[in-house]
Amino acid sequence: MINIKQFAFNPYRENTYVLFDESGSCVIIDPGMYDGNEQNEFVSFIKSAGLTPVLLLNTHCHIDHVLGNKFVFDNWGLKPQFNRGELPILQAIPGYAPQMGMNYELSPEPEVFLGESGQVSFGNSILDLIFAPGHSPAHLCFYAEADGFLIGGDVLFYNSIGRTDLPGGNHQQLLNSIRENLFILPDDTKVFPGHGPSTTIGFEKQHNPFLT
Repeated sequence: MINIKQFAFNPYRENTYVLFDESGSCVIIDPGMYDGNEQNEFVSFIKSAGLTPVLLLNTHCHIDHVLGNKFVFDNWGLKPQFNRGELPILQAIPGYAPQMGMNYELSPEPEVFLGESGQVSFGNSILDLIFAPGHSPAHLCFYAEADGFLIGGDVLFYNSIGRTDLPGGNHQQLLNSIRENLFILPDDTKVFPGHGPSTTIGFEKQHNPFLT
């Protein structure tokens, strides 16, 4: 069984996730820790829970989701894994971070790129890759079928959807991704998004104003 620890980090209150099972192995998804307090809070949890980070995953590479990539690499030697289509998004950050007033520590680039489908595994657990572009050009979600939840990044939110006015965004593509790739999941699938509270596939099918 996969356990989930959620943090809200950085000025964008981005949801950083740690997934772990009984093996003690864990995967870090979208590390957004920004200042010393957030870094300390994160390390303290990993140590107190007795976890060993074995994978660093990014749903996509907007700055708020990768601010902690360098920190994770420095502490646990993990390079991020994401779809290759997000690489230009990552490489663009140093050009715009100063204008945003953000101190950006350069993320390492992947040695392993993730496909548009397939699986990643850690400990005794498996996550399915779901390709859901639109908010960004090659956005991935991570689906734990056995445990009935989705780490959704910035695709689907409680009563909302990801913004599409950033480079590589496409509103119609995002709606198609949600309808064709996420709404086929069971209604009781819990969605843990990149910002804000969790929701379920069934609730969003019925109530999301962008999709009803």
